[in-house]
Amino acid sequence: MGTLKTITGPKLRISSNQSARTFTIRTGYAKYRTLPMSKEEFNSCEHNTGNDWQQFLNATGDYYEVK
Repeated sequence: MGTLKTITGPKLRISSNQSARTFTIRTGYAKYRTLPMSKEEFNSCEHNTGNDWQQFLNATGDYYEVK
């Protein structure tokens, strides 16, 4: 997916793992991975903007930090 910019300025790098149906979200200071998603949800999230991913991180707990 690549690097996406949010409305507030931070850039997020997003990569997908289609076989596991997860996304890795890299911010300037941390790396997160989503929990496995349904096929429909995964396909929908492939079109997320930077702001969508920022909202995902702020509003859900469907991810964990990768050390």
